[in-house]
Amino acid sequence: MLDLTSDAVDLTGALVDVRSESGDERALADLIEARLRELDHLTVHRDGDALVARTDLGRDRRVVVAGHIDTVPIVDNVPSRVEDGRLYGCGSSDMKAGVAVQLRLAQEVTEPVHDVTYVFYDNEEVDASRNGLLRLSRNHPEWLAGDFAILMEPTDGMIEGGCQGTMRVEVAAYGKRAHSARSWKGENAIHKAGEILDRLRAYTPRNPVVEALQFHEGLNAVSVQGGVAGNVIPDECVVSVNYRFAPDLSVEEAEAHLREVFDGFEVTVVDAAAPARPGLDDPSAAAFVEAVGEGRARAKLGWTDVSLFSGLGVPAVNYGPGDPMLAHTRDEYAETAKIADAEARMLAWLRGAV
Repeated sequence: MLDLTSDAVDLTGALVDVRSESGDERALADLIEARLRELDHLTVHRDGDALVARTDLGRDRRVVVAGHIDTVPIVDNVPSRVEDGRLYGCGSSDMKAGVAVQLRLAQEVTEPVHDVTYVFYDNEEVDASRNGLLRLSRNHPEWLAGDFAILMEPTDGMIEGGCQGTMRVEVAAYGKRAHSARSWKGENAIHKAGEILDRLRAYTPRNPVVEALQFHEGLNAVSVQGGVAGNVIPDECVVSVNYRFAPDLSVEEAEAHLREVFDGFEVTVVDAAAPARPGLDDPSAAAFVEAVGEGRARAKLGWTDVSLFSGLGVPAVNYGPGDPMLAHTRDEYAETAKIADAEARMLAWLRGAV
């Protein structure tokens, strides 16, 4: 049983205690749905294990507050416990503390200054093709419509604008296979791949400022595959490279840049996700930064689902009480003071009290 009248700290603990690893969110989705349907001021919809609850008060603007309910696999870190001002447990930081704040808003704010859409979705921690928010955008895009969105990702209580894009490519070097006893008859592809690594070592990442926020790019080898047998000169070596790029580049521009960096080698794009510009000049976003973030914001250096909202034409920011540095760790925790602070700030903002 989830008690939405309890504070966000206690509610975070209750959420952690309900197992919801990616692909196994049904029990938690059922509990959240049951509680939301008890609230007369909300209209509730469900698609799979994703839930959308909306106010319809005829306000001038609509904000979307979204969070994923799944976690990475549990590693002896459930049930939750509180020690020294920290609430420990799987998903406490990423992002059940943020989901607890969402649920408190849904419970307490019956007359928000903006119409609100609360989104609780599944399968964020796995392949993008399974992402519940992506599924909602395909099946029911009207459910996600809004003027501004807040993704309750862990940001350690800071507002983070936009997100960087990510691209993974395979850079291949080819040679000629031969017996290692007669190596001069072949061409060693692994040796040739050394130039790929040399280019990576010599590469200087950009640190561009986009809409007043500074981003930090990265270009790194993440795996190397090559070799046939202990007595064979290899004829192929593939270096997998991950590029984290700022939101002043499109996916197409990022790909063109990598093909330039690795000119002379075969480059194959394996996967890519678009970045999102900060969009903090949007009136709703600017007001949120001023009211909740005390006028401060920084760049989101990872990739999050704000990219999806950006693709839908909805300016979005990241804001949550969890610490992203603790996400997915065995000793994951969220500071109870930051959970309470996020709850207080969001309640005041939606009530128009700040």
